[in-house]
Amino acid sequence: MKKKCNFKYTGAMVLGMHDALVEITGIIAGLTFAVESRRVIVMTGAIAAVAASLSMAAANYMAQRADKKPDAFICAMYTGAMYIATSVALLVPFIVINNRFQALGAMGAVLIAVIMLFNWRVGKINHQPWVRPFFEMLSVCLGVSAASFLIGQAAKYFLGVQI
Repeated sequence: MKKKCNFKYTGAMVLGMHDALVEITGIIAGLTFAVESRRVIVMTGAIAAVAASLSMAAANYMAQRADKKPDAFICAMYTGAMYIATSVALLVPFIVINNRFQALGAMGAVLIAVIMLFNWRVGKINHQPWVRPFFEMLSVCLGVSAASFLIGQAAKYFLGVQI
């Protein structure tokens, strides 16, 4: 029987990574269809990533402190670091690919790769299958991202905003 090895901060990492996958993907996808400039997309995505990573780290810190966890600061750092790292990975296609729609497709591939690699690694550490958690996380991420995109399109239509 294999011994299970729990990584202590997996939850904090998932919090930062998944939130970045949903929020930054939604922001970037919306901007891709709203503006032509990749520079504006990258700048806005980077600003949102930094602000949101600080917010997520602070929120996780306060949540951990409310639960009287002694390692609240470390949990917060893992959350913020994963948010930034994931955001950077999502923004890279827009830095290196000139066509914003091709960059959006590449960002989708990055999103899938990040989720797969994370779940594979956690599964390997814990000696558990990783495919089901991968599809679960991917489904949740894509579902929330799609809903956010549709809400944005509806808001754009009903508010009559053209950029």
